[in-house]
Amino acid sequence: MLPEHSIIVELEEAVRIGSSEKRVNTLRQVTNLFLHDGPRFNDEQIKVFDDVLCLLVARVESRARAELSTSLAPVEYAPNEIIQRLARDDEIGVAGQVLSNSKRVTTNTLVEVATTKGQDHLFAISNRKDLPEVVTDVIVNRGERRVIRNLATNTTARFSDTGFAGMVGHAQADDEITEIMGLRIDLPIKFLRDLLRRASEAVRKRLTAAAPPQLQEEIKRVLEVIADSATSSIAPAQDYSRAEEIVKRMKGLNELTDKAIANFAGTKRFNEVAAALALMNNVPTDMMAKVIEGPRHDLVLIPCRSAGLTWLAVESILHHRPVKLPIDAETLRIASRDYGKLSAETAQRTLRFWQVHDRIGK
Repeated sequence: MLPEHSIIVELEEAVRIGSSEKRVNTLRQVTNLFLHDGPRFNDEQIKVFDDVLCLLVARVESRARAELSTSLAPVEYAPNEIIQRLARDDEIGVAGQVLSNSKRVTTNTLVEVATTKGQDHLFAISNRKDLPEVVTDVIVNRGERRVIRNLATNTTARFSDTGFAGMVGHAQADDEITEIMGLRIDLPIKFLRDLLRRASEAVRKRLTAAAPPQLQEEIKRVLEVIADSATSSIAPAQDYSRAEEIVKRMKGLNELTDKAIANFAGTKRFNEVAAALALMNNVPTDMMAKVIEGPRHDLVLIPCRSAGLTWLAVESILHHRPVKLPIDAETLRIASRDYGKLSAETAQRTLRFWQVHDRIGK
């Protein structure tokens, strides 16, 4: 039988008047008792442990919470509420093990954490087996490069069409993601075609060589279709001359203000936004267009900071730029924080690197 009375008495004493060491020792005692006898407990008894553990973790340091997380993460009968609480912990040392490994974390909790926490939490979630589409959609939208790369290697993760489109978009600026996604057997043919169309010749060759026989034949067929379409119809390069004339004239009249750029973004005139950033940074317009239309919102911050734009203008650009997945409120909040930390010198140096090496976001 569960010694409920003795646990509750000791718990109340530890929480009310006990020292930090006393609370930690009580937490360990309760945890060890649960791990030893847990398989024999019924739902009501497990609920008692759940209540006890939740009360204790509210009053112990992160090291003790992390110890509890490590102990409970692999336990299939772990109490429900304490697992959700550990998963939501702001400290990745506490949340990480549960987010990556616990089968008791609910999909709702995963979506909540992926939406509201930082990149370390997203990375931990991206390690999970059998991630559902509703979770990967959030990770694809908010994840930075290391998170996206890790998610791409997770062969059990499932993607919606929106998720696959986002992964292909990320791959445009990252050869490693291109190669990982190109070898996924679950990648639908329409996305494989898009992925290979954007890939460099070197990446195409590596993919063809690394693919298993059945996928290798599919890749070869797609490349043949791409080659045929390229010879029959070559799309004309985007003409930015009119937009460039407009922003040059505005600059001469001292009208190329932050408010004007924000208005360009708000009215979907992104040729003018690209041309304005290009003029203010002395870089090619098509380079700025690639950044604005690319999958990574964080890269947009660099030319904006280098040009000295206020957050009002940057926010308008991020809100309205022409991408499939609109920016969410939490990602926008993080972008605002990062923009405040980014120095003009660092932004200008990054732009020079992009120009010299002819690549963005590597």
